[in-house]
Amino acid sequence: MDLAFALLVAHYVCDFVLQPEAMGRGKSRRNQLRTPPPAGFPPWHTWLAAHSMTHGGAVFLATGLWYVGFAESVLHAVIDHLKCEGKLTFGQDQAAHLACKAVYVMTLTAW
Repeated sequence: MDLAFALLVAHYVCDFVLQPEAMGRGKSRRNQLRTPPPAGFPPWHTWLAAHSMTHGGAVFLATGLWYVGFAESVLHAVIDHLKCEGKLTFGQDQAAHLACKAVYVMTLTAW
């Protein structure tokens, strides 16, 4: 249960506390924060990658396994991109993220 709790805390900290409005809005290719974007302003995919890597780093810290952190980064980016494209609701997005954490816990505690 320690791992499950650590992953849940990490998820909520990364998704809500460590995600400023610029990142939350900027990670969508459909939501331009500034038009035209000023020189040097990060494009949407940079915001999405930074957010997803924050999650991957937190999962790595909780599990100690780089490949689980990497998987989280990729899965988080895909899930958030689907939400930004309107293919998932907020609730479906959160359920998918938490399902990933459940799979990590079930897989890692089965060994």
